[in-house]
Amino acid sequence: MSPAQATANGSARIVAAAAMAPTRKTMGLCVLEGALLRSSCGFPYLFLVAFEAGSIIRAFALLLAYPFLLVAAKIFESCLLDQALVFIALGGLKASAVESVARAVLPKFYLEDLRWDCYSKLVNCKRRCVVATRSPRQLIEPFLREFLGAEQILGPELQITDGGYCTGLIIASSIPAPAVQADIGICCSSDRDLVRQCKEEFVVEASAHARPVPRKHYLKPLIFHDGRLAVRPTPAMALTIFLWLPIGIALAIPRSLILVLCPNIPLILAAEALLGVVLRYSGTPPENIPSSRPSRISSATGNLFVCSHRTLLDPVMLSGMVLRRVTAVTYSISWVSELLSPIRTVRLTRCRSHDARTISNHLRRGDLIVCPEGTTCREPYLLRFSKLFVEIAENVVPVAMNCEIQLFHGTSVRGWKAMDPFFFALNPRPRYEVNFLERLSLQELTDRGASSFEIANMIQHRIARALGFQCTGFTRRDKYRMLAEQKVRGGGGARKSAGKFENLKPAEDSKEHFLL
Repeated sequence: MSPAQATANGSARIVAAAAMAPTRKTMGLCVLEGALLRSSCGFPYLFLVAFEAGSIIRAFALLLAYPFLLVAAKIFESCLLDQALVFIALGGLKASAVESVARAVLPKFYLEDLRWDCYSKLVNCKRRCVVATRSPRQLIEPFLREFLGAEQILGPELQITDGGYCTGLIIASSIPAPAVQADIGICCSSDRDLVRQCKEEFVVEASAHARPVPRKHYLKPLIFHDGRLAVRPTPAMALTIFLWLPIGIALAIPRSLILVLCPNIPLILAAEALLGVVLRYSGTPPENIPSSRPSRISSATGNLFVCSHRTLLDPVMLSGMVLRRVTAVTYSISWVSELLSPIRTVRLTRCRSHDARTISNHLRRGDLIVCPEGTTCREPYLLRFSKLFVEIAENVVPVAMNCEIQLFHGTSVRGWKAMDPFFFALNPRPRYEVNFLERLSLQELTDRGASSFEIANMIQHRIARALGFQCTGFTRRDKYRMLAEQKVRGGGGARKSAGKFENLKPAEDSKEHFLL
């Protein structure tokens, strides 16, 4: 066996058991904790399941028990720590709820915890990818199959009752040995026994400070995900969240009440700023100038603000920046959100002819806000723009909107949507940025030969460039189908489904030849 070879950072070494050709390996075996993931601690992911599928009380109980379990693991067996954490986090939960969180919430945090040196070697295996883990297979399988294309997962199973509930017990807590000899085995030094039969070993020291995987190198882009927590809940961060909650609730209540009860838009902005909400705008907000020529459908007199969609508060923040209440077009918000909205909302039916008449009628009365994506997207991507607004309006003002949060997401798929603004206000210092772009005359673009589809794409790309985002062809239907999909697809999902992401392109790739 050749001597160990140190890598550039000195934290990894390669041990070759046989002469290996400098080609892509056929089969790779990788240990998840401490090797593929920078962290060897499973607490953050179990905390997420306890919080999202269970309750805040269950998550708090898990945090309180963690230091005592650490001490017990030092005195007795270390495997007791994992088993006890799983029992507290998952015991009594519906298996369907756990699987939903594993599919829609956990992949984001697993991707952010990937380790670059181990990840790059694993994805270089062109035929098979086998991952060994100490985590329950039901928690890690959706991520490994969808985002890494793993074909086999070696790990313990959760015990599930006939009624579909998790008992909190683990079946076969040890990692089974792989049945096939791999070309390369990747692990941390404590799990080296699992890869001794591999032709080549890549051994690393577990380090939370190892280089993460850049977003551009993901096998499959992370565009949609769910869950309320925006940060990885390590024990220290989980404690920070619970310590912040009393202060955050005391701030979120007045922040929310001001939006609902205050009748004056400028006063709302001033009060929110005093309560720690950061509001920034750039560009020149247009005035409500009557149209000088008839539009293609009606004599529209208002500006149509076409916005990127980040949270339910987008129309409210835009109204504040233009210092007047602007009517907002909505697709599927709850009646509670409509009741509490400080601005007027108009619900669309998704019937094209009916919605066209509705938008046209309200444009005659004044300005209107529309989010043509149809739903929110948390990541730096824009979904496909509907072309309906192009066929109706005469004057369009593209608006690039973005928000920044620290602890909690202000959007949700699985949760109660009426609470979205409250969770946004629960952050220590939420921030909103509104960028008014150049006003466009759609009639002039049409006269130059641009179709409705081309104009909608052009506006999407302009907003994406202003935000530094990428454009996609995904829609609201794709988002809910991906997050609500009930079954995990077969192995190799990240590689086999790559064609779905061919329409994901940087904003600078757009062609606006019809503007010349």
